[in-house]
Amino acid sequence: MMALLQQPDIGKVIFEHTADAHFLELPLIGRVNLPTGWMLFGIDVSPTRHVVFLGLAAICVMVTVFWAKASITRRHREHRAPGGFGTAIEAMVIFVRDDIVLPAMGHGGEKYLPYILTLFFFIMFCNFFGLLPWGATATGNIAVTAGLALISFVVIEVTGMIALGPKGYLKTIVMVPPGMHGIGAVAMAFILTPIEIIGKLVKPFALCLRLFANMTGGHFVILSLMGLIFIFGSWLVAGGSVAMILFMMLLEMLVALLQAYIFALLTSVFIGMMLHEH
Repeated sequence: MMALLQQPDIGKVIFEHTADAHFLELPLIGRVNLPTGWMLFGIDVSPTRHVVFLGLAAICVMVTVFWAKASITRRHREHRAPGGFGTAIEAMVIFVRDDIVLPAMGHGGEKYLPYILTLFFFIMFCNFFGLLPWGATATGNIAVTAGLALISFVVIEVTGMIALGPKGYLKTIVMVPPGMHGIGAVAMAFILTPIEIIGKLVKPFALCLRLFANMTGGHFVILSLMGLIFIFGSWLVAGGSVAMILFMMLLEMLVALLQAYIFALLTSVFIGMMLHEH
């Protein structure tokens, strides 16, 4: 078996698989290069593998929503019992509404449900695409997770500005403990204001890093286990590695769904903290 197997550079394979690139790997076709040289205001905006899968995830979200809506509408019109794809998606929507958005945001959180649902389904599809044989995990790119976190940061802060008003929002930055006045209040504001600003920045950073690290780490483990087959060249090691890879793939399916849930939950919590600052 050792004679049949060539020992590839495992580290190179891992980083090439998880990194972005200007090509796609398609079944039966092989490598397909993506167009390059697209410039906009001096910035290279050429499509990459992760950009393609981000677009596919967005399309899947739209198709899922409209297909579910059409299925539910048809069943209501025909006076049929709930069932099928539409009912499954409806159950997921109700779960996000009743177990994520409303408990975290309370009164007034209903208007943020479309945004949280979009986040949940979009991240879920991005995560699952990375489990396909020729797929890529766009959420394993820190630029993608940073973009998602930045959008959430803007929504969180704008929510605070609207809900609390200019004076109320300013109090979330310039922090003065209730009951303090004079020099003590100035001193506490001087000490706590930087902490409050750092706290606002840490929230999107935590969202960004958590999603990126979890989606990248799983692929590193799976590819490392696969690399053991080539390194040791033993049937015993190969059998153990395959068993562990199958277990990790099942675990990654759970992680893919769990990370979409956590990102949506934390975003809801942060928005709720601004809606009801007290």
